[in-house]
Amino acid sequence: MHFSVGDKVQMKKPHPCGGSEWEILRTGIDFRIRCCKCGHLVMLSRQKFEKGVKKIIEAQEQS
Repeated sequence: MHFSVGDKVQMKKPHPCGGSEWEILRTGIDFRIRCCKCGHLVMLSRQKFEKGVKKIIEAQEQS
């Protein structure tokens, strides 16, 4: 899968606040994501992020 900054993804495990939708803030060797429900920021390695993604909900338009 290809991920871009601004994409919204659904993770396999929900966040403790109950939200499972996350916005990607940074890509590369590490991913920084923000919970769309409570705003909590999480930093994950690429391997852990790709394993945990269920699907892309909203892809950012590329110009």
